[in-house]
Amino acid sequence: MTGPLVPFREIVLKVHSRCDLACDHCYIYEHADQSWRTRPKAISDEAIHWTALRLAEHARTHALPSVSVILHGGEPLLAGPARLRRICEELTGALEGVAELDLRIHTNGLQLSPRYLDLFNEFQVRVGISLDGDQESNDRHRRFADGRSSHPLVLRAVELLRQERYAHLDLGLLCTIDVRNDPVAVYDALTALAPPRVDFLLPHATWDEPPHRPAGSPTAYADWILTVFDRWDAQGRQIPVRLFESVLSTLNGGPSLTESLGLAPTDLVVVETDGTLEQVDSLKSAYEGAAFTGFDVFTHAFDEVAAHPGIRARQLGLAGVGEKCRQCPVVRSCGGGLYTHRYRDRSFDQESVYCTDLEALVRGIETRTAAATTEPAIADPVELDAAQLSLSRMLLVHLHTDLDGRGGERWAEAWELAGRVDQRSDGMFDTVIGHPYARSWLLGAAEAVQRGRFGPSGRLAAYVAAAAVRGGSDAPVTVAFDDGLLQLPTLGALRLAAPGGGGHAVVRRVEKGFLVRLGHTEHRVARPDEATDGWEPVRRLGRDGAPDLFLDDLDPYRDCYGTPVTPRLGLAEAADWSRRLAGAWSALRDAVPGQADEAAARLTTVTPLAAGAPRVGRHGPGALGIAARELTPEGLLRAVRRAKLRALLDVTDLYAQDGAWLHPVPWQPDPLPVSRLLAEVFEGVGLAAYRKRAGEGPGEQRAVAPTQISSALEALQEAAELTVSGKSLLAALRDEWEETVCD
Repeated sequence: MTGPLVPFREIVLKVHSRCDLACDHCYIYEHADQSWRTRPKAISDEAIHWTALRLAEHARTHALPSVSVILHGGEPLLAGPARLRRICEELTGALEGVAELDLRIHTNGLQLSPRYLDLFNEFQVRVGISLDGDQESNDRHRRFADGRSSHPLVLRAVELLRQERYAHLDLGLLCTIDVRNDPVAVYDALTALAPPRVDFLLPHATWDEPPHRPAGSPTAYADWILTVFDRWDAQGRQIPVRLFESVLSTLNGGPSLTESLGLAPTDLVVVETDGTLEQVDSLKSAYEGAAFTGFDVFTHAFDEVAAHPGIRARQLGLAGVGEKCRQCPVVRSCGGGLYTHRYRDRSFDQESVYCTDLEALVRGIETRTAAATTEPAIADPVELDAAQLSLSRMLLVHLHTDLDGRGGERWAEAWELAGRVDQRSDGMFDTVIGHPYARSWLLGAAEAVQRGRFGPSGRLAAYVAAAAVRGGSDAPVTVAFDDGLLQLPTLGALRLAAPGGGGHAVVRRVEKGFLVRLGHTEHRVARPDEATDGWEPVRRLGRDGAPDLFLDDLDPYRDCYGTPVTPRLGLAEAADWSRRLAGAWSALRDAVPGQADEAAARLTTVTPLAAGAPRVGRHGPGALGIAARELTPEGLLRAVRRAKLRALLDVTDLYAQDGAWLHPVPWQPDPLPVSRLLAEVFEGVGLAAYRKRAGEGPGEQRAVAPTQISSALEALQEAAELTVSGKSLLAALRDEWEETVCD
């Protein structure tokens, strides 16, 4: 087993090994492993003490901020209040000053009373109660040994826990699924109790002991769960359901929220009543001794059991599932299912016995929710621009919050002015803070703050001053300058001193221009778009039908492309750029007017690069960094496509776990991660449309050939990494490709 050791963050502490119910679906008493018969009924004082010491040692070794301990059984309440108090005191004392302790207890609720809840309130022990639904459903399995119903007593426990003085301890309800029960009746009965959360659990089963399937249905459990999902969704998702939230999270690129799904490594160990350390106890459903490790708390540290091969096997993520699962498009959501459910003939190296159910469940939830969960920016350029502007504003707010007063008086003054100018400048503050290179500054400043290196900065004041000038606000703004240049983003740069000089100047709008006061000296710029002595404006490109864009060769934060930018262009060079852009744009507009129109609507800025292929740099949307020799129709289109994909990735997750899979492609010998595959296909589809309609051949630049695009799209269709938004983008790409093919 390779990879770093994963520390335990969750401990299941078996405090009592017997139960007061005789549930016929219990994995502890009714399944293969019967080791409970030889263990002490209640955990000893010595085992409690050593467990607390080992847990504190483990938390200290790995600098864990928090650990969770679940008091379990059998039925843990049978341990009695005195023993439970001893456990809480030992754990709390050992972890004080080491890590935060999250104490929980899972119970059938039959013994629950105020004396227990008062104890739990004292130590903040949260309580989860097992209940399988309405009385008919619950009585199918959860009965006393003499056959009596436990349902009324469980309801009494739930009602007690809901009392105002105890409600903050309520973890919710755990329901084991039985497909013979009415799913709507079960769900309605659970939600009628207004729990803070519901967990639905598949009954433990293996290939050797498969689950009950009415009429042999391969998706009976998925059908049951999806019926509940539809009820939950129709009622507005009023109560969190962990199973549903986990699938929705992974479909959208997030983590799994439950051990039974997803590829996250396990971080759980079980301490039995005799102090032995075992793997997750659902393994007792597989075979006698399946959870055995050979370790105990008296003589072994938790790190030793964390290195056990059985534990490590459940920490390998994608590498820990079988080949069939690794190739399945839904594996990122289902994770191959619970490890126990993969068991067959002394091996866990196959898919879950619930495989068909898990696939149907994931696909069913995705189908039902794709339209609502897809990022609107995928289909709507206006939404993409709005999301990008919101991102820039959010970054600015987070920067201000993280500074927490460390920006000095100049920052505080600029921040206050930013709010006033934002209200009075007719949207011009959004224009300047949405300038692509504002993003470069914001990201760099945020990183500097995190490293503790960010000092007072006048850059915010420069954006405020530019917004005031552009928006007609006459508020004076004090702006820092260095190297002798006062930089006003989107406007230009004013020479105030010799290179190397610095200081502060006051900028104020006057008439159609602005005034800069430095000491007793005033500099007036009557027209910001015209060069004068000392003033170099940001020039514009745009002739013969090309869009009107900034030619930004001044902004100090434009150097963000990973390849050198040019210095300020001369007039002849700028004119040549305008001519080249107009020619390339005309060819694009004639061949692919839709792509040209969308680019014209979104692009704002072109920055000349000294050399190299066009790249998407660390900037906001609307900018293209491109070398003069790349100002061809294909070079421009390639840059536009890359910029759009990057803008989408800024505001939504298109894929998760990039690099976990490698996809064979027909145009090169080495397989690609999904990020590269998507980027090349995204470019290739756009370029293929241009080449076909312009009547051109493959072109000189490397790109996915048209004959290879279909197979690449198919590879993406089966990629497990794509999120719901990623699949929506892929569908749009397929439509775009079909239009090109059929044209």
